[in-house]
Amino acid sequence: MARAFTPKVVTANDLLEGDVIYLTAAGGWTRVLEEAELIVDEAEAQLRLLEAQSQPQVAVGAYLADAQAGETGPEPTHFREEFRRTGPSNYRHGKQEAAANV
Repeated sequence: MARAFTPKVVTANDLLEGDVIYLTAAGGWTRVLEEAELIVDEAEAQLRLLEAQSQPQVAVGAYLADAQAGETGPEPTHFREEFRRTGPSNYRHGKQEAAANV
């Protein structure tokens, strides 16, 4: 028996800066997971992934990541995606530095 489809977001890395990016409902990209489109239909998820993969000048390594609805938008369901959205862990810079100063 096939597993039930779970909600997804399309994620990739920005070609020039390497940051984690997420596909929005409008077809653009954001660096904020909560602004990403939460896709609940399997066929739609595949179409959105194809759309993301057709933008190699912007995004590389696009894939579907499991997510769930949260109070402010999509939230990761796997530690890998939580780790990716917070940035490198070897020292404080970028997203981690910005969060420390808030």
